[in-house]
Amino acid sequence: MNDTETFSEFEFLTTPRFEASTNYQALNQQLAGESLAGFLEWSLALFGDRVAQVTSFGPTGMVILDQLAKLSPGIRVITLDTGFLFEETYALFDQVQQRYPIQLDIRRSALTPEAQAQAYGDKLWEKAPDRCCHLRKVVPLTEVLQGLEAWITGLRQDQASTRANVPLIGWDEKYSLVKLNPLINWKRSEVWRYIVENNVPYNLLHDQGYASIGCYHCTKRTVNAADERSGRWQGQQKIECGIHI
Repeated sequence: MNDTETFSEFEFLTTPRFEASTNYQALNQQLAGESLAGFLEWSLALFGDRVAQVTSFGPTGMVILDQLAKLSPGIRVITLDTGFLFEETYALFDQVQQRYPIQLDIRRSALTPEAQAQAYGDKLWEKAPDRCCHLRKVVPLTEVLQGLEAWITGLRQDQASTRANVPLIGWDEKYSLVKLNPLINWKRSEVWRYIVENNVPYNLLHDQGYASIGCYHCTKRTVNAADERSGRWQGQQKIECGIHI
């Protein structure tokens, strides 16, 4: 399907604004066959500067970013700096900014790590990891998503059982906007094939056995190769930070 056919088929979608009541099931069916580039082109044409990518620069996010930077130079890319990231993650921030023509928007909690310790006690990530994630991730993300009509994520259905039924496109009740998940049906092997073939930068911790990377307090080497997020919050009844689920 070429670009002209794509936009002609979805001409009815050029409505001023999507809502919770929009028929997302029909959208998912009609967009299911689109390539990554085709889906992103449709998203950019529809939402313009009212859409942004949100990424922690994991492998899937880097694949999407690589395409977005080619399709829309200057695209806004949002990332969250919790104050507890690995040095390798900060190095990737710099590498991404040097390589890609994007507008990188780095968001942080209003609470410094020191202020958080004073208000909630030391090592909140151990005592109340959900609250720590909420303060350092969910709150600043909620603030930055205001004013947007859609956000692009790197969710994949094979990343975790909690993500197995996430659609390609849907209404995000938590933030009241459209959520776009262009690689939801890609497998991990497909992501890494793209990265290698296109020389896409990635976090060097992946070469050291870390499949999923977050804050250094709560991220360990992956213990189960079949479970991409098994290195996150080990010893806790937790596999999601609260941003998505």
